[in-house]
Amino acid sequence: MYVSVIGELILKENQPGAIHMAITSFNDLRTQLATLQGPDQKALKQAKLREPQLTKPPGSLGRMEELSAWVSAWQGSYPPRMNTPRARVFAGNHGVVAKGVSAYPAEVTQQMVFGFEAGSAAINQICKTFGIELQVISLDLDTPTQDFTERPAMSEIDFVAAYNAGANAVPEQTDMICLGEMGIGNTTSAAAISLALFGGNANDWTGAGTGVTGAALDIKTSVVAKGVQLHKSNTTDALGILCCLGGRELVAIAGAIIQARQNNIPVMIDGFIATAAAACLEEAQPGALDHCQIAHASAEKGHKKLLQSINKEALLDLGMRLGEASGAALAVCILKAAVNCHNGMATFAEAGVTDKEG
Repeated sequence: MYVSVIGELILKENQPGAIHMAITSFNDLRTQLATLQGPDQKALKQAKLREPQLTKPPGSLGRMEELSAWVSAWQGSYPPRMNTPRARVFAGNHGVVAKGVSAYPAEVTQQMVFGFEAGSAAINQICKTFGIELQVISLDLDTPTQDFTERPAMSEIDFVAAYNAGANAVPEQTDMICLGEMGIGNTTSAAAISLALFGGNANDWTGAGTGVTGAALDIKTSVVAKGVQLHKSNTTDALGILCCLGGRELVAIAGAIIQARQNNIPVMIDGFIATAAAACLEEAQPGALDHCQIAHASAEKGHKKLLQSINKEALLDLGMRLGEASGAALAVCILKAAVNCHNGMATFAEAGVTDKEG
């Protein structure tokens, strides 16, 4: 079985040159999560040693100083690099759309993918601006997931296939990977996942998505509540929650996150939907997202609450809620600036500038 990607075909298994070891079950994934490697301490130490020597007051670049060290630690080398950023957008369709949770029909997912391929979407323009290579991976768009108000969205077999597709979309070598999604109905899945993981009321997590308001938003909120209640006994862990309430594109994002960790690639996660997928990994294995940054705080209701739940702080807050990795790609400019400042600035000794006293 093949997964279509802009400009190429990627085999789910046995891809030449790939280092991905495909999972075959939830237990395989649990084993992966339990054996994740940490940051490279030598690279981190080198970054932290150079930073205070640069010609600026200590801490004057704020979070950018932390980001350059973070990039180096998770790339596993020093100095940090930001020459080959890449973006992967996963597209999937959701059976729950039939319940009237979106302002657009499911076929818009495929139409948007055509737009990505034609280079006419927002993500294409942002990637072009910052020199980011983009690929879009369609995941069985002709076969939506099951309506999660009636049965689990996916079987374990479906979950495994989507996870492996996401993992296989990650190149063996790149400096940074941005992860996002496209899928009509997936804010409903993200809200349901968030509710199942962290509790509260459906209204706390359910937002406008594609622009639903009034009675349509009430329907969407009730769908979220119904789905979570239906699967309450079947979602005893975070992976079960992702399987029962998620979508193929969300599972693929999870697969890409873990594969990036194994390939020493820092990750930039997009908005609400991508964060919901990532949150399942963090709940399943604390620390699973240490190699990830959240690009922006989405205007979608529930995202900031979700970030608080997983103890993550977004880099940007621009009122965006488009998805398609648009915020993740935009945040690359910050990482490029952080790395270039760290690598290119002179030290006090090199510049002949008097350092601070004492």
